[in-house]
Amino acid sequence: MIRNLLWRTVLATSVTLAHAQTTEPPHDHGAATHDHAAHELADGEVRKIDLAQGKLTLRHGPIASIDMPPMTMVYKVAQPVWLKGLKVGDRIRFQAAQIKGAYVVTQIEPAH
Repeated sequence: MIRNLLWRTVLATSVTLAHAQTTEPPHDHGAATHDHAAHELADGEVRKIDLAQGKLTLRHGPIASIDMPPMTMVYKVAQPVWLKGLKVGDRIRFQAAQIKGAYVVTQIEPAH
């Protein structure tokens, strides 16, 4: 029950963060310029959690939004509180961005 509540909190926070970070100009509905890759979530598996540093090691598939192939890599997490609801082995869906030279998880949710 606590884990379920934490995931709901993580999901609500990630949706809020993702919405706050959206800076797209208004869409011209006549043009097909919307980049769907930037909004797709990648699949990953939690390999290590570093609460003290706010970092997460993920084994993941391709991440289209940052043109990254499948690999295992360490990411900073935009909201370190998200790490408290995770455990090694969890399967997740996430979005990442390169921010000031670092790769950062900007959205995270449990995989279904």
